[in-house]
Amino acid sequence: MDSGFYAACAGLRAQSQALEVAGHNLANLNTAGFRGQQTTFQSLMAVSGPTVPNVLNLATNNFGVLEGTHLDMTAGNLQATGNPLDVGIGGSGFFSILTARGIRYTRNGSFQVSSGGQLVTAAGDLVLGDPALEDKDKGGISLPAGDVSIASDGTISVNGAVAGSIQLVEFAAGTKLTSEGGTLIAAPEGSAKPAQQPALKQGALEASNVNSITSVVTLIGVERQAEMLQRAMSLFDTEFNHIASSELAKV
Repeated sequence: MDSGFYAACAGLRAQSQALEVAGHNLANLNTAGFRGQQTTFQSLMAVSGPTVPNVLNLATNNFGVLEGTHLDMTAGNLQATGNPLDVGIGGSGFFSILTARGIRYTRNGSFQVSSGGQLVTAAGDLVLGDPALEDKDKGGISLPAGDVSIASDGTISVNGAVAGSIQLVEFAAGTKLTSEGGTLIAAPEGSAKPAQQPALKQGALEASNVNSITSVVTLIGVERQAEMLQRAMSLFDTEFNHIASSELAKV
C-alpha cells in the first residue's frame, strides 16, 4: 500500500509540473514569436531486485514522472503591424540575439534602434547580423537615420543604401532547443546554421503558436488528474492512520 502512496505522490508531482507548463503557455498566448512547450511523461518501475511482472506490481510500483518538455515548432500566423522595424519570419529559422548569457535565438522580431544606433530587441539585446557584412568584432547592425527597408532575405537598406543584413539561422532536426522563458531559446554551441531560404516580412510579427482552445482543454485535464491523485493520497493517508490507531495497537 505504501508503494501505491508513493506512486500517487510521484504522479501528483508530475501533474503539478505539467500544470506549470500549461499555465506558462496560456500566459504567453499573446506574446509575439512565442513557442509553446509540450510535456512528455515516462513510467518508472520502483522495485528492488528481480520481480515477476504482474497486474499488482504494475499497479503499485509504476511511477509516472515528467520526462521533460519540448518546443512546439509549429509556425504562428503573421500579423501586420505597420512598424518598419517589426520583422516576421515566414518560414523556418530564428533571429540570433546577443544576450548577457551569450547568443540566444528567438522568433520575436519586435526590434528597435538603440541610442547608439544599433538594432536591438525590446529588452535591449543586440540583434546579430550577417558576419560577412557587419562589424565582426561586435556582430551588430548599425543603422543611420532614415527610411528603413528590410528585404525578404534579411538585407537592410536605409534611404536606399545597404546598411546590413539580419542573421537568420536554423537547426537540424532533432537539435535540443531549450526555452529560457519568454521567447528566448538556447541551443547547443555550433548547432546553428545559416538559413537556406530566409523569408522575412517587414512590418509584421509572428503571433504565438499557442492554441487557446487546446491549451485550456489541456489545463483542465491536468487539473483533474492532479485532483484525482490528491484524493488517492488522502485515501492512503486515512488508511495509514487507521492502521496505526487500530491494528498496531493489537500487536
